[in-house]
Formats: sequence, structure tokens, C-alpha cells
Amino acid sequence: MKAIVILLDSVNRHFLGLYGQALAHTPNIDRLAKKSVIFDNHWAGSLPCMPARRDLFTGRLNFLERNWGPMEPFDHSLGEALREHGVYSHMVTDHYHYFRTGGENYVQQFDTYAFVRGQELDPWVSKVSRPESAAAFIGKRHPQYELNRTAFHSEADFPSPKTLKQAAEWLESNKDEDRFLLWAEAFDPHEPFDLPQERLHPILHSYSGPEYMWPEYGVVDVPDQALAHIRSRYSALLEMADHWVGKLLDVLDRHNLWEDTTVIFTSDHGYLLGEHSFFAKNYMPVYNEIARLPLTVHLPGGAHAGTRIQALTQSVDLYPTLLESFGIDPQRSCRNRLHGKSLLPLINGQSDKLRDELIYGYFGKNVNITDGQWVYFRSAGEADNRPLHVYTAMPTTLGHALGPSHIEDLKAIEAGAFLSWTEYPVYRIPGHVIRTNDRTQSFLHTGDLIKAHRLFDLSADPCQNNQLFDEDAEKQMIYKLISCMHRHDAPEEQFARLGLQARL
Repeated sequence: MKAIVILLDSVNRHFLGLYGQALAHTPNIDRLAKKSVIFDNHWAGSLPCMPARRDLFTGRLNFLERNWGPMEPFDHSLGEALREHGVYSHMVTDHYHYFRTGGENYVQQFDTYAFVRGQELDPWVSKVSRPESAAAFIGKRHPQYELNRTAFHSEADFPSPKTLKQAAEWLESNKDEDRFLLWAEAFDPHEPFDLPQERLHPILHSYSGPEYMWPEYGVVDVPDQALAHIRSRYSALLEMADHWVGKLLDVLDRHNLWEDTTVIFTSDHGYLLGEHSFFAKNYMPVYNEIARLPLTVHLPGGAHAGTRIQALTQSVDLYPTLLESFGIDPQRSCRNRLHGKSLLPLINGQSDKLRDELIYGYFGKNVNITDGQWVYFRSAGEADNRPLHVYTAMPTTLGHALGPSHIEDLKAIEAGAFLSWTEYPVYRIPGHVIRTNDRTQSFLHTGDLIKAHRLFDLSADPCQNNQLFDEDAEKQMIYKLISCMHRHDAPEEQFARLGLQARL
């Protein structure tokens, strides 16, 4: 048995034909979906990028304990669990956050890995003199990316095409092997929405404004023409990634590897492109465009292909699913208590659900819950967002060490076995003394955009356009939220921070 995971970053599933709207043309993802089981109610857990990956690689939600950060030394990773049972693993990726401070220990779990350079702020092309900015542009630009893109002379030079091409080449050279996992992870369609000229040229026919390829996170503040243009760029970037996904699928076709290979397609989180008047993620409430993800699973031989599953599933479920696909018992093999559950009983018809509700969110911001019909966003009870602690044995975060900005605040850091599910000692760092260099990651204050509780009925309002005020429904969701937080080992102060009773 073989397994392949294809992960594209920041996929807004409304752009995919398999979820109905088809705002982009993705024939290769559609081609894979026809051979697969499609999950209609699949959700993120911890957000954004690295928290989502820690969920994927540990089968546990981590956003109740810490913010963006590395794999912890007490995590029993997917690659490690596979290796212990004789399964080889290889990653190909251009996701440069794996190689930044705050992304430690992720790629090291694989037996081998390949890193394709050049995405976003990857410090790759080196030149002392910084390039000048364009005379006119909207949104963001960054000198390092301006240098990186000087190395992209054709579509095949862009990092995500190179990533998926290398994944296809690795599969070609290992087609006759058995018991391996290939993790093919492309950064696109994550911003910046940069494109080769042949893909950009048709888009520019309908746009006459300044260059615009990198939206600011937050409230939409651009003209309608620019909004339409950035959505077109996103769509074209997703289409480019889809084209190169096809190269990987071609290898499966050429050697009939579909017969003995599990192939999973998914994303880490979604992305807002003007919906709810927001761009991107992090600042705003976690609307479904961010939290509800694509997921398709092809089983060897195409078993149950064409089935659509409505049960609630989550990113943490991929860890036990992959283990079970190789005949490994997830519960007995994992040294940490799993939150995820294998998808195989759902696919095989042995079960009609894995859970009644699930929670998701960013560390230190709203904790959100859905039972499939209702979605409830629960915000902090106090303006100062206390009590809140980061629990970690690896005190780094996005781009820098995680710690207080003032020397006197060091006295507030404690060490001990504070987590209920592991005896491993960790640092307990008060959230209010931490400063994050990336302002979109800040959790010091919840902010005006997410400070209110919100309730939505997806059965009547699937696009979440109408916030409801239903006391009975809110009470039911609060009860479910408390229960779900307990099942996910939430530190006690999280209940107090959210204004919830710690016991039902």
C-alpha cells in the first residue's frame, strides 16, 4: 500500500467545481474527485498555517494551548509513527515556514524531504541592495519577494509548479516500491498572487488600475475593479496549481498506481476574497470560507468513489486515517491521546458519524464550534483577554523567539508539567507579556472585529450573512462548547477567558 497527500495552501473551496460554484477551472482536482470519496463537511482545527500543520501531523488540536509554533518534543508525529511500522515517508514542499524560526521539527519527521525555494518572504535570492518598489501598486510588496521573482523566467520556474513536478518525479522513480507516504505540499494559492505572463495577460484585459497581487489582511478597502482583479488572480493561481497537480496524477495513470494507492487532497485553511467584506484570515471571525475545507479521499482500487459524506470531519482525522490505511492501529501506536478519528469507518459504511460537534480557531482569539447546523463564535469575556497562557517546551513563534519584551516579565514565566495530557514539563508564559512581530498573529486583545459572540444557522443561512440572536440556541451551543473543550484537553483558564463555567 502507498499513500499520497496533496495539500494546497489557502484554498477557498467555493472556487472548486466539486463544491458547486467552480469559480476557478480545476480539471485535475475534479479528475481526482471523480475517483474519490468527497467530504462535504470537513473543517479546519487550529489556525493558521503552522498550527494547522501541527494538527495534521499529531492528530491533536493545539490552538487551546499555544499559538503558531514548532512541533513540540512530546508530540508523536505522523512520520515518526509510520517509520516505527516500516513505512517510508518523503515530503516535497515550497512552504518556507517549515524552515523559519517557529517552524522547527516538522520536516525532520520525514525520512527525506525536498525544499523548493522562493515563495513569499523566503530569504533566497541574495542581494545587498534592495530593489525599488513599483511606481504605483495596491496592497503589499516586499523587497525579498521582488528579488525572488527575478528567478522565475517561466511557469516551470515558479515554486509551486517546481514542487509538484518534483513530487511527480519522485513518484515516478519509486513507483515499484511499497509502504511509503509521499507528502506533496504546494504553497499556492497562498498570496502573493503572482503569475507568469501567459496566465496574467488575460486577466489584465479587464483591469486598468495599479499593480495589485498581494492584498492586505483585514477589511476590504479597495475599489470594486481591484477586488474583482485580485479574485481573478487568486483563481488563476489556483488553476496554475491544478495544472501541476495533473502532472502527479499522470504518473498514477501511467502506471495504474490507483489500484494500490490512497490519495488525499485537502488544504490547511481557506481564505476570504471579499466575502463578509474581508481579505485573507487572522483578523476577522473565522467564517466558513476560512474554516470549511476541501477533502477528497481515493482508496486503492477506487472503492466507494463518487460517494459524498456529510458527517463532520476535521484536519486531525488525517493522522489516524493514514495510519489505519497502512494497517496500523492509531490508538495503540500513538503515544499521545488523539483527538482525530479515522475516516475509514465513514467511508466503509461502518459508521455514520465520528462526532456530534467540533471546535476550531486561533490561539487566544475566539473559540468556535459547529454541530453541522449551527455555528457559534465565542469571544473573550474581558477586553484584556485574560487569563491566557502559552504552554510550550519550544518557545519560538513566527520568525522569532517567544518571550516577553521586558526583562522584568521573565519572572512571570513558570515551568512544570502543566498540561493534563502529558507529563512533559513545559513553559507557561502569560499571554499579556508576549509580543509578536507579526501583528496579524497578536492575541493581546481580541479586537473590535471578533469581540462579539456570533450565532449562525447554516441550514437557513449557509453563507453566514445573518447573525441570529436566539437565546435557547446559544445556550445549547455553549453547553456543547464546554463539553467539546473538555474533550480537547483545554487548560482551565480558557473557560474563564471565554466567560464559561469550567464544569457542566
